Amino acid sequence: MKKPFKIVFMGTPDFSVPPLRALAAYDCDIPLVITMPDRPKGRGRKLVPPPVKTAALELGLEVFQPESMRSDEVRDRLLALKPDLFVVVAFGHKLSQEILDIPRIYPINIHASLLPYHRGSSPIHTAILNLDKETGITTMVMDKDLDTGDMLLTSTTPIHDDDTGEDLHDRLAVMGADLIIETLDAIAGGRLTRTPQDHDKATLAPMLKKSDGRIDWTLTPEKISAVVRAMTPWPGAFTFIEGKRIKVFRVAPNETRSDAKPGTVFLCDDEGIHVAAGNGSVTILELQGASGKRLTAAEFLRGKPIEPGTVLDA
Repeated sequence: MKKPFKIVFMGTPDFSVPPLRALAAYDCDIPLVITMPDRPKGRGRKLVPPPVKTAALELGLEVFQPESMRSDEVRDRLLALKPDLFVVVAFGHKLSQEILDIPRIYPINIHASLLPYHRGSSPIHTAILNLDKETGITTMVMDKDLDTGDMLLTSTTPIHDDDTGEDLHDRLAVMGADLIIETLDAIAGGRLTRTPQDHDKATLAPMLKKSDGRIDWTLTPEKISAVVRAMTPWPGAFTFIEGKRIKVFRVAPNETRSDAKPGTVFLCDDEGIHVAAGNGSVTILELQGASGKRLTAAEFLRGKPIEPGTVLDA
């Protein structure tokens, strides 16, 4: 029996793995998986394969790891495969129009937002930072610009008040796997309509830096909570206590006001470390010192008491 589609898959991180596994289970013909090269990690700088490579090899699929997608070798190899579709998920390489024109049907991207909102590399973080009530997954036809192509299908999920970036990442990865199968079914059944994006409504989700995790205590309690949740686990929310960097994993926004300068600790108790913020306060519930492990605030305070009046990030 002929398999329904010949698909070249392109992806790199953990987020790309559920869609790849879903396509393999859908019994597509996947002659090639393209991913980023192995990179050195850790103190020993040992080469570590990207998650997609590991998953692809477990599935018995051929893996290709070019340093660039702009070589003649890449173009010729893809042309020789005569794919029906590309499926691209958090790949890491930009594709030229010459490459995007190769598939017989579409080059499809799975994007972790409800386009045209949050185009770019950090849509999950940005949705939390913006205090959005919902987000989702979009399958779209790729073009040469960043996340601007016609939409195919979308799937929506609420953003809960306690959702971290990690929570949303994992949920959306599974949704992406489900939505690409739904998209393929619609293509096979001739039921799919391309919908142009409303570019006037577009927002951007730029690449994050480690410094973006630094907590600005002048923000409202809700915004500070959003920063901490969005930056968990990467790049990580942080502040400084007496000049030492502290990772912050969980906070609770409060309406309790303090006359103290934002960033000032005004109370430490069994609940946590209470810090003045813009228009209210925040209670730090879980944190980690410079050379310690993740602790509840109560555990942290037993080893390192903090005097009220201490200013964080000073």
